[in-house]
Amino acid sequence: MKIANVEAVPFHAARDTAAVTGTAGSPAKLQASASVYRWAEHYPVLYSTRFETALVRVTLDSGLAGWGEAQAPVAPEVACTIIDRILAPILVGADFDIETLWWRMYSAMRVRGQTGGFMLDAIAGVDLALWDLAGKIAGKPVSALIGEARSRVPAYLSGLPGGTAEGVLPWIDAGFRHVKIFHQADVDRLRRDSDAVRSIGAQVAVDALWRLTLEGARSFVDSLSPLLWLEAPLAPESARQHGDLAQRTNVPIAIGESYRTTFELEPFFEARAMRIVQPDLGRTGITEGLRIAREAARRGIDVVPHVSIAMGPQLAAAIHFAAALPNCSMLEFNPTVVETANRYLESPLRVEAAQYVVPDAPGLGVQSPSLSRIGFS
Repeated sequence: MKIANVEAVPFHAARDTAAVTGTAGSPAKLQASASVYRWAEHYPVLYSTRFETALVRVTLDSGLAGWGEAQAPVAPEVACTIIDRILAPILVGADFDIETLWWRMYSAMRVRGQTGGFMLDAIAGVDLALWDLAGKIAGKPVSALIGEARSRVPAYLSGLPGGTAEGVLPWIDAGFRHVKIFHQADVDRLRRDSDAVRSIGAQVAVDALWRLTLEGARSFVDSLSPLLWLEAPLAPESARQHGDLAQRTNVPIAIGESYRTTFELEPFFEARAMRIVQPDLGRTGITEGLRIAREAARRGIDVVPHVSIAMGPQLAAAIHFAAALPNCSMLEFNPTVVETANRYLESPLRVEAAQYVVPDAPGLGVQSPSLSRIGFS
């Protein structure tokens, strides 16, 4: 079997920015701008007012196609161009072997410093499509290819829908007992929100959105405890400081969405910087995500995959990945993201009683999206 074709298209959809504030891809209020890409109101990170991602299709010489997706919440055209101009030419005609193909893609630009960021996002999108193909060839769901898998994965609610604690109430009624809140404004607002969520029966994790300093992080944590975990507390480059913080607090530190490979995470592993690692499958792919998970298991670290803006392939990959990992306790769930993804799937992804239902069809288990609606011919 050989690779016959590799295609990528950017996907854009409008979002109700007021309704999605406080949720995946829109964790904070945004500054006013004529551009769809805008700074967060209280910290220097760029977000899109739209739902954006990059979809990938890899086709074998037999005609069998696999679907993948790169995490691309800002400027998905970049990942698509990398796939079109760099990855597709070195993949077309190659034998179908995922490990070999991953290293072929990674090696293509590594001596030029392209070992992270957009390049790895593009590789991840192709990698997910290759795993989808592998499952279809074997007639098994991807989770079964990885290992002994559960049929359901516990989910935690990510963010306060609409940015308010009241938005959590329907999800508590639906069985959710774990909620992650974004540190989108000031600490007083965060404390009020976390207290409100606890008062209705949920445990709270906080995503600090890389906004803290080492000096202020401990008092920040103490003022909010108890917490399930503190996510992304410090600048993403600071392995040593994350390690220092992890030794100063009993609250588990969770990081991982900013890093695409074990090479990038190695300094954080060595610094004992986290008790929870959060690979994003749209950035690591399954191949490298499994390497990260194996290293985490070796060090006694839990895996809780990060899920942000995503369509069906990326969401399904995270579900399969989580289902097959013994050191994974739960998976991120953002209701508006799943709702958007399901609009383009023949068989919607299911969340029942605060658990993801693992797709049982071969491959990732997401039927081909409506091609005319997402840009494929």
